[in-house]
Amino acid sequence: MQQRIVCHIDFDYFYAQCEELRKPELKTRPIVVCVYSDRGGDSGAVATANYQARKYGVKSGMPIKFAKRKLEDVPDAVFLPTDFDYYSEISESAMKVIREYADVFEYVGRDEAYLDVTKRSGGDFAKAAHLAQQLKNAIRSNVRLSSTIGISANKLVSKIASDFKKPDGLTMVEPEKIESFLDPLPIKSIPGIGKKSEEKFLEMGLRTISDLKKLDVFKLNSLFGRKIGTYIYNAARGIDEYPVSPKGDPIQYSRIITLKQDAKDFEFLSKDLEQLCTDIHDAIVKDNLVFKSVGIQFVQEDLSNRTKSKTLKNPTSSLEELKKTALLLLRELLEDQRLLVRRLGVKVSEFTEVSGQADITNFF
Repeated sequence: MQQRIVCHIDFDYFYAQCEELRKPELKTRPIVVCVYSDRGGDSGAVATANYQARKYGVKSGMPIKFAKRKLEDVPDAVFLPTDFDYYSEISESAMKVIREYADVFEYVGRDEAYLDVTKRSGGDFAKAAHLAQQLKNAIRSNVRLSSTIGISANKLVSKIASDFKKPDGLTMVEPEKIESFLDPLPIKSIPGIGKKSEEKFLEMGLRTISDLKKLDVFKLNSLFGRKIGTYIYNAARGIDEYPVSPKGDPIQYSRIITLKQDAKDFEFLSKDLEQLCTDIHDAIVKDNLVFKSVGIQFVQEDLSNRTKSKTLKNPTSSLEELKKTALLLLRELLEDQRLLVRRLGVKVSEFTEVSGQADITNFF
């Protein structure tokens, strides 16, 4: 039986890196991307910061006011609001590249994914490391993102490994090295160990994963309950049997392009729309999915958005049906369109996985 090999990929300081892509002149400056609340002013929290900002102590989750205080003597620091539509667009482009390198692909969020690469690496960790480096290079050349990858025999250790050398790192932990890799790490390195749990362990004089292993499973169960206690006990030993699973895929696929010129002419827009449909259809067929909802999006010349969608009577994977519905929505949106369209997008959602030829299972 082949040795299972799993990669965890994480895009470095993702939201801030996306902003650097959009405005390359910001790359040398501290960037703080913020989720502003509806209370106005500086109310809200830091979503992420680039490494220039982190040098000054800015962290994700920090109140914006605190972040501004830390950077008050840094005149070129930049505070930007989140733009999740834009980040999703960049993420989808990167995920499309990642899928090509996986036997099994599991979407986790905009900035991370798991890949089972057992078959294509032949269970060989050296080949898996070479594949991971090729993937990092492909993402950099196609999407211009830097990323960090952890490689091990399971998801848990791969995730910990991907956080070990940031940014732009690659860490491989072979099965016989799991114990020596994990033991010296702080307990908070284990995914799911939050601040309160860490403080509880510190009160007990436990700082590293090696220290944590002094507690038996019964003690951990009494502290955290059976489910979490058992998880922590196994995690400290690098034990994780959960397979990489495609169930975590995004609930919609979308493609969006900037038009060669701003327009609102049906004939002009329809050509690009049909190509977008073809691109999405390729991804749907590859992932063995059928869809029930189709939508189109306009980003207008004033950068405002217009969208329109339609739910089909029956799930389908038909390219003809996708194009027909998208073109119908295009005509309907253009009926009262006053502003020129700058960007055009298509999305499909309400997926069902196809098992065999016609059996429909696994509703998202």
